[in-house]
Amino acid sequence: MLYEYLKLNYLPNEPIFVSDIDLPVTNGNLRRMFKVLCDSGKIERFDKGVYYIPKQSRLKGGVPLGTDAVVRAKYVSRNRKTDGYYSGYTFANQLGITTQVPYIVEIVTNNVSSRFREVELKGRKIILRRSRTVVTDENYRILQLLDLLSNIAQYADEDIVTASSCVKTYIQKMEISKKDVDQYIGEYPERIYKNMYEMRFFDVFA
Repeated sequence: MLYEYLKLNYLPNEPIFVSDIDLPVTNGNLRRMFKVLCDSGKIERFDKGVYYIPKQSRLKGGVPLGTDAVVRAKYVSRNRKTDGYYSGYTFANQLGITTQVPYIVEIVTNNVSSRFREVELKGRKIILRRSRTVVTDENYRILQLLDLLSNIAQYADEDIVTASSCVKTYIQKMEISKKDVDQYIGEYPERIYKNMYEMRFFDVFA
């Protein structure tokens, strides 16, 4: 029963969290069912409470599940629901603002109770910050942008022109409007207004 449920609801190498499983069995029985599937080789255990159906390959045991995929599912987005977003140097690197490849992943998420927390998963260090407001599918791009703009100078690799161009491209691509920004900008430090004015972003918004 469990294996059929997993095959129906999860792709190979997609993180499976035991806490997400909705079956009419007790928690104890559910965990025993996972153990049986692991022992048979049908699924693999990544970490406590996290499993996956291995992607087939010529390698014995299939392709292992990547740590970054688990981090994303745990703190950013899973089951078509957004709970967080990448921030800091991680997001700056994704936009091309900095060439520095951060060793530590920075994430703002609903799924943390403290304002700041540092965790490690399979050797991957992650900085987690609690969001200033609840992150949703509708607002995460706006919050991600405002987080970046409040500290843009520290990520810019001493090239503010390139940084400005990258941010403007992101604003236009995501079709972020001034109305969107106005809805959340009050949650951020006042320096964000200065940064946006100096980089001439006010005329870019949809």
